[in-house]
Amino acid sequence: MPAIAAEALAKHFTPEIRAVDGISLSIDEGTIFGFLGANGSGKTTTVRMLTTLMRPTGGHAEVLGFDVVRSPGEVRKRIGVALQEAGLDDIQTGREMLTLQSRLNHLRAADIPDRVNHLLHVVDLDDSADRRVKTYSGGMRRRLDLAAALVHRPKVVFLDEPTTGLDPISRDAIWRYVADLNKNDGVTFFLTTQYLEEADRLAGDVAIMDAGRIVAQGSPSDLKASIGTDVVSLQIEGGADELARAEQAVRRLGGIEDVRIIDDAVIVYVREGSSAIAKLVLLLDEASLRAREVTLKRPTLDDVFLQKTGHHLEAEESASRPPAKPDRGAES
Repeated sequence: MPAIAAEALAKHFTPEIRAVDGISLSIDEGTIFGFLGANGSGKTTTVRMLTTLMRPTGGHAEVLGFDVVRSPGEVRKRIGVALQEAGLDDIQTGREMLTLQSRLNHLRAADIPDRVNHLLHVVDLDDSADRRVKTYSGGMRRRLDLAAALVHRPKVVFLDEPTTGLDPISRDAIWRYVADLNKNDGVTFFLTTQYLEEADRLAGDVAIMDAGRIVAQGSPSDLKASIGTDVVSLQIEGGADELARAEQAVRRLGGIEDVRIIDDAVIVYVREGSSAIAKLVLLLDEASLRAREVTLKRPTLDDVFLQKTGHHLEAEESASRPPAKPDRGAES
């Protein structure tokens, strides 16, 4: 039995607004599943349906064998949830908040102190446990929110963009905690993210969401291999007219699988990219065009995302991400 299963799951707010438009998933227990997509792609709506916070308008979904519509209480008992905005009480200390969460989840009173101490250690908040949450940095708050989602030892944990807005050090710390909990405790994680590196590093299986639909799914390595070509990026001097001319020029090269225009670059998917570069530059020269920069790389998840959706993910994310409050030494 999969930990999470969905078939034709949908959420339509109006006939025109189809936030989730009939997706199907099967996620094994003990895995980390990465759910990739830009803002507005339907990731968070999917999480809200799977965690019983929003009722689907179509399809069917189960978590640990319980239907999210018919048995929401049974689902909630068995899952942990950390949404984008951490619901933390600034007046409480970290220890007080985890103690309260333990009581709300009906842990035995005698077991609560040990469980709270264990979780504080897991998320590296031992030294900050008795400080008020309002003094915590952004990374510390995220780690405390993760601990709160784990107090009742859930078998499945949903993390909705848990590291958005964090500095690289705090982000890396969250990644380590998730990987350790998955490996050592067998916790299944459903991770929505805009960070391609996050999905590539943590997830054994990834689905790419775009406009309410899953457009690609598989392991990160399989998805990257599915492109089957090298990726050559040609940054073109000039404006839109020059880019359009450059696209037409490079299409004359044999063996090209695909060509895309992204920002100020022409992206060429071609086999044997190293030998193709000179030919591509020559074609541009014949068209009286110049490449300001030429790069060659193996396919990444960003290239998969680009090929499946027609736009980058990381560029959108970095442009929209708010500045993070740093994890200073005095706060960690």
